[in-house]
Amino acid sequence: MKNLFNNMIKNICNVAIIFLLTASTSFAADKVKLRLNWMYYGSHAGFALGFVDGTYAKHGIDLDIRSGNGSSSAHRLVANKDSHFSYGSCGAMTNLAAKGAPIKSIGVIDAMGTEAILVRPDSGVKTIKDLKGKKILTTANAGVNTFFPIVLANAGLSESDVNITSVPDGALVSSYLQGSGGAVAILGGLDDKPAEIKANGGAQPIAFPYSDYGVNQVGYCIATHNDTIKNNPDLAKRFIKATMEAYAKAEKNPDAAVNAIADIVGGSMAEDAGRAQSREVLDVTLGILYSANNKKKVLGLNVPSDWDSMVKLMKKYNDLDKNAKASDFYTNQFIN
Repeated sequence: MKNLFNNMIKNICNVAIIFLLTASTSFAADKVKLRLNWMYYGSHAGFALGFVDGTYAKHGIDLDIRSGNGSSSAHRLVANKDSHFSYGSCGAMTNLAAKGAPIKSIGVIDAMGTEAILVRPDSGVKTIKDLKGKKILTTANAGVNTFFPIVLANAGLSESDVNITSVPDGALVSSYLQGSGGAVAILGGLDDKPAEIKANGGAQPIAFPYSDYGVNQVGYCIATHNDTIKNNPDLAKRFIKATMEAYAKAEKNPDAAVNAIADIVGGSMAEDAGRAQSREVLDVTLGILYSANNKKKVLGLNVPSDWDSMVKLMKKYNDLDKNAKASDFYTNQFIN
């Protein structure tokens, strides 16, 4: 009887060891590359918080966050499978997907657009029509370029009425502050660019938000390759779940999110002024996590009516395929 009991204990122990070994193999973290739209700024603090506090790790994700050089570039890197997920302009993603890029939005962070024309207060420009004949700076891959023609058209201007000039990535604000080549304005987001301008010694810019000129758009989304959706839906679901948990935590404790991004980036972002700038930017993002049409306030939701509105605009003004349906560009299958 004693031998029988000992053998039973031994067998139970062996089963337990096999289970633990199998479990450790099955739940090994997936290495995942997230491509941001730009160099780190406050809107990215939710991702940083999820990385630092272990939220992604809890969901079996070994996250590698990479900075980018524009929304279009970030989404292209997902389309060519350099990166697993991207965070960038939904409009820019839609343009690429309509032209054949195999990508789709699987979640939204900035539910509404913050894009604007930002004008030097010493330029003499008082209305958007005063920009006629003026030089405006942007960057080649910026998502803010997508809807700029619509703004001009709705303001009674054409693209030929302004001198739109691309500058190197990372030089946008410095070129604006220097008035490079007589430039009086830049295209940028109200979430990050005014804070960056002020942090670099500039005055609060005059803003002409795109939303004042008929551009109601979905802001910034998380996109992934169609193959990931089809062949690895579990990874997409875990990534979205972890991301939404992280941004929900950032909502409750934005200072923790700011500290997380400071920990990752260091340098000036870890100084008091850098933290203050990050917090100012993050507050804008946290203020637009839900659109007016997201009645139940489901974090990350691709709201069908918001997408319908944006795609309708793009068909009218951006030569988007007339046969495209808004639902071609997003899925909510990973949103709880």
